[in-house]
Amino acid sequence: MIKFNINDIEVEVEPGCTVLEAARQYGIEIPTLCYHEAVAPSGACRLCMVELKDGDWSKLVASCIYPAAEGINVYTETERVQNVRNWIFQMLLAQCPASVEIKTLAKKYGVTSSRFSIENPDEECMVCGLCTRACEEIVGLSAISMVDRGVYKKVGAPFMQPTDVCVACGCCVTICPTGAMRSYIDSVRSVRSVTLTPLAL
Repeated sequence: MIKFNINDIEVEVEPGCTVLEAARQYGIEIPTLCYHEAVAPSGACRLCMVELKDGDWSKLVASCIYPAAEGINVYTETERVQNVRNWIFQMLLAQCPASVEIKTLAKKYGVTSSRFSIENPDEECMVCGLCTRACEEIVGLSAISMVDRGVYKKVGAPFMQPTDVCVACGCCVTICPTGAMRSYIDSVRSVRSVTLTPLAL
């Protein structure tokens, strides 16, 4: 077993456990959006940042992908963590202004507005890739994937070509943290029509 401290509380977990998993085992809250127990973590949203400290040395890490290690000191609510979390929420509010889920979570942590400009008032997708990972890892189909790069990255059918691979299981809708997939499905006549055209969230 591995022993370390979270907020000066000693915790004990099995090898291979991440800091986020350890925190959840002990009821210590760390916000996440792109994380789900059913798929491999990616650290895409960075909301789960925590601070590691050792004397005068410290660094911020994404707790969902950082492995628990013997003797480390983890803090989830330091000034640095709260500052980074605030900036991330502001960026998400600007990127996904139509997402009720993001607004609700941001408000819980005291963020209700953003200093960043909003380009698409109807956007809900944060492009975290959770839906594509679920399609690949849980369903085993890869009917959707991340296409393009950088600011142009979005969720769509592979190579943005029509596909009949989708089996309309609804996994992507269920696992989506922002409501973007639900809104997309609601906007078409049936879930099955997703297989006829590339997704364009």
